[in-house]
Amino acid sequence: MINNIIKSTLLLSLATSIAFAAPAVRFNVIPGDQEEKYEKEFIPGLKKATGFGVSDPHEKINDAYEGRYGNPEDPDYDKAWTTNLDNLGFFSVTNDAKLREILITSPQAAGFAPFNLHTYKKKEEDVTYVGHIDPNTMLDITGVTNAKDRKAYVDMFKPLDDHIDSFFGGEVVVSEYTSLPAKPMMTFEIDVNKDEDLTDFVDSFQEQFEEAFEENKYIIAGYKNFKETYTEDMELPFEEYDKFFVYGLCHFTFSYNIFNKGRPDVGAFAPCAMYFYIKAGSDKMIVGMPRLATWVSVMNIKDETMIQSTKDLDAEIISIMKELGAKEI
Repeated sequence: MINNIIKSTLLLSLATSIAFAAPAVRFNVIPGDQEEKYEKEFIPGLKKATGFGVSDPHEKINDAYEGRYGNPEDPDYDKAWTTNLDNLGFFSVTNDAKLREILITSPQAAGFAPFNLHTYKKKEEDVTYVGHIDPNTMLDITGVTNAKDRKAYVDMFKPLDDHIDSFFGGEVVVSEYTSLPAKPMMTFEIDVNKDEDLTDFVDSFQEQFEEAFEENKYIIAGYKNFKETYTEDMELPFEEYDKFFVYGLCHFTFSYNIFNKGRPDVGAFAPCAMYFYIKAGSDKMIVGMPRLATWVSVMNIKDETMIQSTKDLDAEIISIMKELGAKEI
C-alpha cells in the first residue's frame, strides 16, 4: 500500500511519463458463451451478493455496431465491416454505501464511479471475459493519495471479485502496464453564478452540456447523481457537497473502431466517467475525467490509428468543455 501511495505521489508531481509495473485489468476467462447467465442470473443478484448495484446497463453493443456499421443502407456503413464479436456489454456499477466516505475526502475517485463491469466474447474464441480495471490503477489515474481512502476503495472490490470467481470460475488473467501519461486526468473548474439559484444554475448547465456533446456525436451513456443518492434515496449525510453528479460519455464511432477492431478488452474503460461537484458554499464547480490517453498506456495499445483517435478525442472533449465556460486546471 505504501508503494502505491508513493507511486501515486510521483504521478502527480512529475512532468513526464514515468515507468513502473502494475496490474491493468483483471478478467475471468470463462469457457463457453456466458451472455445469458451473466445478464439473467449474475447481474440481478449482484447487489445482494456484493453491494455493487448496476445502473445504465448497455447490453449487446455489438448488435448496435452491426446495425449501423454493418448495414449498407446506413450512412456510417463501414466497407471493411466484419462481425468480430458475439457479445460486448457495458454494465456500470458502484457500491454506493462503501463509496460515500471515500468521496467525502477523495472526490476524484468518482473518475471511475460508476465503472464498467465489462463482458465480451470474440467470435473466434469459445470463452467469455468478465472483468474490470484494477482498483489501484483506478486510484492512480484519478490521483487519490489518501491512504485510508485507497485501502477502503481496494477492499471494496474483494467481495466483487470473490463473487465472480465463485459464480463463473474460469481462469483469472491480470494484464500489466508499465506507464501512465504525465497527466492522466483532464480537470476543469467552472464559475458558479451565486446570484442564481444553484439548482437552476446546474440544470441550465446540464442542458447545455448534454446538447453540446450530443451535437458532437457523443452519447450520454449514463448519469449518476450522488448527492440525491445519498441524501434522498439512502437518507445518509453528504453535506460536504452542494452538488455531486457523474455523466457517462461514449463516442460510438470511436468505440467501434477500437472494440470491434481487435481490442474489446479496452471496453473496460468505457463509458468515460466525467464527474462534477460543488463543495458546500463554493463558487466553483470542479470537473474531472480520465484522459483517453490512459487507455493507450494501461491497455498497451500499439495501433497508430487507435492512438491518434484517443488524442483527437481528448483534444475535442477539452475544447467542448472550454466552450461551455470551463477553465482547464
